Amino acid sequence: MNPVRLGYLYGFGAYLLWGFFPIYLKLLRPAGPVEILAHRIVWSVVFVALLLAAMRNIGFLRALARRPRTLAAIVVAAALIAVNWGTYIYGVNSDRVVETALGYFINPLVVVLLGVFVLRERLRPAQWAALGVGAAAVVVLTVDYGRLPYLALTLAFSFAGYGLVKKRLGLPAAEGLFVESAVLALPALAYLGWLAWRGESTFGHVSLGHTLLLVLAGAATAVPLLLFAGAANRLPLSGLGMLQYLAPILQLGCGVLIFHEPMPPARLAGFALVWVALMVFTVDAVRHTRRTRAAARTPIPVTAGTR
Repeated sequence: MNPVRLGYLYGFGAYLLWGFFPIYLKLLRPAGPVEILAHRIVWSVVFVALLLAAMRNIGFLRALARRPRTLAAIVVAAALIAVNWGTYIYGVNSDRVVETALGYFINPLVVVLLGVFVLRERLRPAQWAALGVGAAAVVVLTVDYGRLPYLALTLAFSFAGYGLVKKRLGLPAAEGLFVESAVLALPALAYLGWLAWRGESTFGHVSLGHTLLLVLAGAATAVPLLLFAGAANRLPLSGLGMLQYLAPILQLGCGVLIFHEPMPPARLAGFALVWVALMVFTVDAVRHTRRTRAAARTPIPVTAGTR
């Protein structure tokens, strides 16, 4: 199969799984958000360890142990993804799927914002316009909710920060997920042990199906991430950027159409502003990519005396 076509298949697979993930999380009730997060961490370690063992790729840990700065960055990445996962689980199981979808809609704008303040990047006028419209959307949604949409903002900033750290680390998907989950595994196991000691654990006490779903949380975490890595290795950035909106669109659909969460006119107007900002951002990114490629293909004129 053509590598680009295969990349799109991987990308669609990853974002479809992420898009319908709220349905999976709802099935994990009556487990609480922290218990679900702990199981997600522990079973991710188990699943990815088995995968790496099958690939005979455990040896990377020895090289990693000799890089203390990389290990420190991994701890930061692990903390950020734990905040992201925990916030998302809490949002879904507190019937705020629409607000969690908003977080992933505004995530690309937050990435641009981090580029300005952390990496000192210079923005093009269209990018500034997109950020302005995005800020107006947050104001409209704050008025509608009667508070800052803090779940959405926490998701957007934690995932954007996680992406920034991961970009600097440059670890492959499976290896990165294993080490990050391993960093969090000890406190996760301690919490699950504490729940069991208090008799408040749902693991093994609700039904066989519920127990299996908790165990499969590791695969549900790792599989879309690995599919995404496969897509990222085969697709141009513009194609991957367009696909990233599929997941929050599906999450929004789950919130409104399946879980019947409210979408009053003011909230819809706020989302509409976010979509306008994303359109401006995406069109500008595609045009910039095309101009850059065209400039790279333009031959440099040879002048007299040049060899």
